[in-house]
Amino acid sequence: MAVQERFSINVMENSRHEILLLKRGLATVLGPGLWGFPAGHIDPGESPAACSIRELHEEIGNHHNRALINTIGPIRDTFYGGIYQIYLYHYHWLDGEIHLNHDHTEYAWVGKHDFKTYQVMDGIDEDLLYLGIWPRRYLNADKLPAV
Repeated sequence: MAVQERFSINVMENSRHEILLLKRGLATVLGPGLWGFPAGHIDPGESPAACSIRELHEEIGNHHNRALINTIGPIRDTFYGGIYQIYLYHYHWLDGEIHLNHDHTEYAWVGKHDFKTYQVMDGIDEDLLYLGIWPRRYLNADKLPAV
């Protein structure tokens, strides 16, 4: 199947090994009311890395410092029939403030022991597994590919 859209997805991790989740507004197209990562469509002619930075600035503001830990991609999604091409960016949060845009209603720094209490978008668990941030046992088994 041909790729229909490309996305850059940003996984921000702080020094306490918590990840940043953003709660999507009810008017969003993908995952309304669910928790997800700062992410977005890669525009025509835009590199995945440039999209990553643009989406961070758009969704959480530009009053923060971060360091890139790892990148993975391109990979194909497993929840939507492989129509999305995804680039993952794993960042370490150094310091700063989060200023949400109109697409999000809340944010939370979430640790591995609390992660399963959040209703997350499809693909979030798989992204965490790809990046090796937490062991599989802390993720939602029903949202991961079979072993």
